[in-house]
Amino acid sequence: MSAHTSAVEANFDGLVGPTHNYSGLSFGNIASAKNHGVVANPKLAALQGLKKMKALADMGFVQGVLPPQERPCMNTLRALGFAGSDGDVIRAAVRSSPLVYSSALSASSMWSANAATVSPGANTADGRVHFTPANLNNKFHRSIEHEQTSRTLRAIFCDQTYFAHHAALSGCPQFGDEGAANHTRFCHRYGERGVEFFVYGASGFNMAASRPLKFPARQTLEASQAIARLHGLEARQVVFAQQNPQVIDAGVFHNDVIAVGNGNVLFCHESAFVGQQSVLAEIADKLGGDFTAVQVSTDEVSIDDAVKSYLFNSQLLTRADGAMLLLVPEECRSNERVWAYLQKLLVQNTPIREVLVMDLRESMRNGGGPACLRLRVELNEQQLAAVNPATLINDALYSRLNVWVEKHYRDRLSETELADPSLLDECRTALDELTQILALGSVYPFQLAR
Repeated sequence: MSAHTSAVEANFDGLVGPTHNYSGLSFGNIASAKNHGVVANPKLAALQGLKKMKALADMGFVQGVLPPQERPCMNTLRALGFAGSDGDVIRAAVRSSPLVYSSALSASSMWSANAATVSPGANTADGRVHFTPANLNNKFHRSIEHEQTSRTLRAIFCDQTYFAHHAALSGCPQFGDEGAANHTRFCHRYGERGVEFFVYGASGFNMAASRPLKFPARQTLEASQAIARLHGLEARQVVFAQQNPQVIDAGVFHNDVIAVGNGNVLFCHESAFVGQQSVLAEIADKLGGDFTAVQVSTDEVSIDDAVKSYLFNSQLLTRADGAMLLLVPEECRSNERVWAYLQKLLVQNTPIREVLVMDLRESMRNGGGPACLRLRVELNEQQLAAVNPATLINDALYSRLNVWVEKHYRDRLSETELADPSLLDECRTALDELTQILALGSVYPFQLAR
């Protein structure tokens, strides 16, 4: 549990979907591109993710689960002109538009840091927790997620007394929104007013302003500003910062690949932001002091090593004793320079007192580490009590989900198998059962159509 029992930071991890595969669809994500075509193991990927959820639940953290989306997304394929039976649609898409089919098949909703931006009731004008699903319009395969994301979040956080749900922002490039991967909330205590930190890649309207040259800036300033308005945040509670365009071009496609924050602590690379020292000073000022920025120098960890290891795509968690735990992927231990830095960090005078290593290889190969897999939702006692309890990890749910994965998931998915129409039936059977386990009701298009 968090250090303060009146409010907690809950982590809702995306459950890896049955169609987990390596299609290399995410331009700017180096790991995703590098592993294009590798035969995936959806079963192992899901079990690895569940193991991380259970480890944190066992340590006393509030841990929830977000279900995967229906894939292949038949509504998307039909909207693009493929017709006939489901099998006809899939065969025609595979034959004539394999990249479109790959996009409709993607299990990328597993990275729930991109699901939405969440503001806690301590910060919002009406005292409710506010959710805005991300439009993810920079990538076609992710732009099709937000409608299902909205239905899922409304099924888990359904009590309008405590939760407010907004529609995704306009899907035009000027309002590109990638969700909580570019958003951090700082506070001295959970449940108390704090500062919301929005990081953007470029301005959507001011094309003369600085921007990356090689890879796209996925989050716009205008999207971040719109979400702050929608959530009823005051100017003195908000800091907007531009991500360093050079690190985006080096493969840092979201802020959570170069920085992670929690409580009154920010762990980041020294090259993370434009005008970094001014940004940190503004956060400290608006937070009212007592703010710690642990900045890692290029001499200690290069941007290249940060991207390869996902050092900053870690989870920074507040232990019961108030000290910080850093949950990192196994790739950090296997990178000699990064591991040497982490050993040094633990003996320095910082709030980070423990490093926990988790094996998330299947997710990492597709460019998503521990922080990508989770959506953080800060909840007071009443709000937590209003969350759908069937989605919170405990021994019984962990056991049921493991049995469910073992029953429904394949342990390999090749290109040929991904094109098999029977995969859709398998996925729908699995998701039908999952909605019962998680007490979600009918949230998927195939269920709503019945």
